[in-house]
Amino acid sequence: MKKIIVAISGSSGVNLGVKFIENLPKNIKSYLIVSDNAKIVFQEEENITICSDSDISAGIASGSFGCDAMVVVPTSMNTLAKISYGIADNLTTRAASVMIKERKTLLLAPREMPYSSIVLENMLKLSNLGVIIAPPVLGYYSDPKTLEEMERFLIGKWFDLLKIEHNLYKRWKIDETLMFQKHK
Repeated sequence: MKKIIVAISGSSGVNLGVKFIENLPKNIKSYLIVSDNAKIVFQEEENITICSDSDISAGIASGSFGCDAMVVVPTSMNTLAKISYGIADNLTTRAASVMIKERKTLLLAPREMPYSSIVLENMLKLSNLGVIIAPPVLGYYSDPKTLEEMERFLIGKWFDLLKIEHNLYKRWKIDETLMFQKHK
């Protein structure tokens, strides 16, 4: 069974982290870290283990535990900066540090805009280390009509990056008959 760590940091956009978990296929075991600043109450569901962000000795803080990937949705600028500088003072940043050292998939979804030069430098540093920087940016080709459809698109794009199969959004399609007619 594939194992994934989902961390929710910050307070703006925490519903995206919750919806990310809700949409995970049941064959994926997830470990949830909720920061104190997120201030969210989350009930246990099947295949979800809730970990205290202050418990840096939790199993998921070790490379030998064997998690396949980690996402931080949303990623606060504080968490992004700590990960960028190797500060592992809570379970989220410790687990992220392990993902980087083990060369495992780490996806960060920074939620603030505009980005300052400091944040952009931190993102570039992490990207150069192989971390996936994937802010919640809409693709209008999916033709979202509701907030839920927009959220499903964002989660689907993150699932794509993590190689998790889904049908959360309408994919880009090219009408080849029209293309052929245009090029005649």
